[in-house]
Amino acid sequence: MPAPAFVDALNEQIAHEFAASQQYVAVAVYYDGETLPRLAQFFYAQALEERGHALKMVQYLMDQDADVVIPAVAAPKNGFGDIVEPVQVSLEQEKRVTDQIANLARIARETGDYQSEQFMQWFLKEQVEEVSSMSDLLTTVKRSQANPLWVEEFLARESFGGGGEAEAGAPPTAGGDV
Repeated sequence: MPAPAFVDALNEQIAHEFAASQQYVAVAVYYDGETLPRLAQFFYAQALEERGHALKMVQYLMDQDADVVIPAVAAPKNGFGDIVEPVQVSLEQEKRVTDQIANLARIARETGDYQSEQFMQWFLKEQVEEVSSMSDLLTTVKRSQANPLWVEEFLARESFGGGGEAEAGAPPTAGGDV
């Protein structure tokens, strides 16, 4: 059984992951409304990935016979001033999540909960990728602000983000890959 402090913190993180998913849907909808389908597609995929992270956490708690609490989440930011702002919001969100994940690993280690610490290793690695790709996207969007179709072309040309595919070593997801 995971340490009670870890269970509480992981249940909080489930809320953060679902909130991140909702924020990405709001960003995707904004880009869809701006007729930027590649940016929209990228963020819809990110939304599904964050939902998947939450469900991996749910599955871990269920596998450990710990209480799972599916929380309410705050409304996401909607309405953006330009094409750069949604990516800036997304990068800030990924940096916040990175700190939250690191805190979960710290709680597990400090409480001697080595199974939970091991569980968090995949998420730590995932966050390096998330921050890096969002930072690169922000740079690209800033450079392309005068012509958003350059971002669309970049996303069409590059294998960028890669949200959604199963990764070897990833924890199982509650409900499978639904």
